[in-house]
Amino acid sequence: MAKKIAYKEAVAEIEEILEKIENEELDVDDLSEKVKRVSSLLKICRDKLFQTEQEVEKILGEMDEGGEA
Repeated sequence: MAKKIAYKEAVAEIEEILEKIENEELDVDDLSEKVKRVSSLLKICRDKLFQTEQEVEKILGEMDEGGEA
């Protein structure tokens, strides 16, 4: 099972990998692995943002329903 990672940590790791790519600090042998890792981290971030959006919309919807009573 994959280790849970916080959004902030995922973004920091993405930034770190991209910086290494931009500065040509990565070996060609490691490049594919790091690109796969960034892809995985981006999916985690996208999923967390979607989940948060859904939760906020639900809360706001509940607030609107409560205000109309």
